[in-house]
Amino acid sequence: MPRYEYRCRTCGDTFEMSRPMAESAAPAACPSGHDDTVKLLSTVAVGGTTAPAPQAGGGGGGGCCGGGCCG
Repeated sequence: MPRYEYRCRTCGDTFEMSRPMAESAAPAACPSGHDDTVKLLSTVAVGGTTAPAPQAGGGGGGGCCGGGCCG
């Protein structure tokens, strides 16, 4: 189930809730009981390394598909 981040406009606390995507826009009360909250836009962090971009004009490959099927 996705986790959504919210901020309370009354007390300023930020909190997360797990809820179905269909309920992501539904009102969410903060842990202190305030109802004036706003859903925050979250960024997704993806770990790992980035592969270098292919060089234009070949670089030892076999054309458009790296030498596997082009003739």
